[in-house]
Amino acid sequence: MLTIRIFVCNMFQENCYIVSDETNDCVIIDCGANNQREKDSIAGYIRDNSLIPRHLLCTHAHIDHNFGNDFIFETYGLLPSLHKADAPLYDKLSEQAALFTGVRHECSVKKPGTLLEDGDTVAFGCHEFKILLTPGHSPGSVFLYCKDENTAFSGDTLFRMSIGRTDLEGGDYGKIIGSLTHITSLLPEETSVLPGHGPKTNIREEKLMNPFF
Repeated sequence: MLTIRIFVCNMFQENCYIVSDETNDCVIIDCGANNQREKDSIAGYIRDNSLIPRHLLCTHAHIDHNFGNDFIFETYGLLPSLHKADAPLYDKLSEQAALFTGVRHECSVKKPGTLLEDGDTVAFGCHEFKILLTPGHSPGSVFLYCKDENTAFSGDTLFRMSIGRTDLEGGDYGKIIGSLTHITSLLPEETSVLPGHGPKTNIREEKLMNPFF
């Protein structure tokens, strides 16, 4: 069984997830923590629940999902893992911060630790996530899918009744629509979907009601 805690972070209201199981192993997904209060909340939850962080996973390389990478490395020694197609975007995190927030943000973690590929698996405790490439919002956007728990983390590819924007560097509307068609045919309809912003949804509701499908 997975225990999932959501931390809403930064000015973009980004969802950072701490996902753990009965072994107390956990993964941190999309750490957007951008101030001390947000960092303290995440660290406090991990400490108070005696969790052992094993991976920092990034659904894509936009700054709102990566503000907290330095904090995670300094606190837990974890480098971010992301799809290799988003490595060029990761190199531009500081530029993204200046462009979208007007604030200087120097990232000390200059490079990701692991470059993932479509179909890779990332194990922790008694569970694993399968990496499903879903380009469109960015070239290397991914779903993180746990088959045993019928749960997927969609980053900014799929939101409740909406989809991610495609007007940023590397975005492609045709590709995101193709990714959504592929994902909704691949995953069971009962799959819970936890997005990078906003409330959770599921594949069945999106197929029925999302205007982009």
